[in-house]
Amino acid sequence: MMVLKLQIDNYCLSYLSEGDSSDPTILFLHGFMGDRFEFKQAIAILSKQFYCVAIDLLGHGQTRVIDPRIDHDDYYTIQSTANFVIKFLDLLRVNRCFLVGYSMGGRLALYLAIHFPQYFHRVVLESASAGLQTVKERGDRLAKDQLLAAKLEAGDFQLFLENWYQQPIFATLRSHPNFAQMLEQRLNNSPALLAKSLRNLSTGRQPSLWEKLPQNQIPLLLLAGELDPKFVQINHKMQQLCKYSQLEIIPSCGHNIHFEHPQLFVDKIKAFFSYSNVSLA
Repeated sequence: MMVLKLQIDNYCLSYLSEGDSSDPTILFLHGFMGDRFEFKQAIAILSKQFYCVAIDLLGHGQTRVIDPRIDHDDYYTIQSTANFVIKFLDLLRVNRCFLVGYSMGGRLALYLAIHFPQYFHRVVLESASAGLQTVKERGDRLAKDQLLAAKLEAGDFQLFLENWYQQPIFATLRSHPNFAQMLEQRLNNSPALLAKSLRNLSTGRQPSLWEKLPQNQIPLLLLAGELDPKFVQINHKMQQLCKYSQLEIIPSCGHNIHFEHPQLFVDKIKAFFSYSNVSLA
């Protein structure tokens, strides 16, 4: 895996690439507290057939605002982050690609598919949502995320991580043999920058995408773990609203499918992408 840096406006973006750049491109978007290594097991397999690119979203990994004196909260919103991703694809001269997003990265991937459809062949949304539909839901969620952000800034990051992964959606993840290794990778993030991301890329700040799902023209693969009932329900609802979508419920799996069952995750992606008009030979 080549780890690379690229300047985009006032950002210094960190990303990795693996595979042959002449092959069809897949762009990977990680979840909250993840980084460019989030999908490394899947990329190790997929890079034999695809050019795989994974970025550190702002607030995560090594991507930074170059001049910290103008590190505005606006940079961290879903709208700004989406524009940042599109500029990245333009600089890489990627006209169209496949897109895979997990959790927070899945929300971003759906936003990109809806607002910049010309850039994407097909999109995989893993444990993702279309946001929150009501003002009250968004307000409640933002208040909760602001409290979590304050804990990130004020407390013990290791303890924050341990508490975060006590959530029921991560029950099966905690028993994974490589869970401790994943926690170590999470510790490479900056708690202060994660807090900024949490406040501004919160589901509470994101505009609802539910009303736009019926107009979506990009084929979507919705993945949810059967042991993650909240997201199973959300994705059933998304699938019903979105004509060009299919839903796969992954057995014996919680929120983080690509980590718990990387080979099955890869198999689902390859099968879905093989229906595209893009040559995968």
